Amino acid sequence: MREEVQAYLSTRQDLLFFIRNQPVWYRRLSREPYALKECEIASKQFFGQTFPQKVDRFQNQLNMVNTMLALMTQRNQ
Repeated sequence: MREEVQAYLSTRQDLLFFIRNQPVWYRRLSREPYALKECEIASKQFFGQTFPQKVDRFQNQLNMVNTMLALMTQRNQ
């Protein structure tokens, strides 16, 4: 792997963890160092940091709160 790619990965611990879990990306970055942006996108999907994943998580939390409120109001009646 190129030194500049290794230096960049040493500053980004999340990418380093992702590459350790997905060795395919280590091999790909060794062959194609310009694929670093694609690796970052795959990492965001892996960790659930994309916008649709965040919205989905928020919606699930909101549904849970609504369910808890419905249960609390039923119990008090």
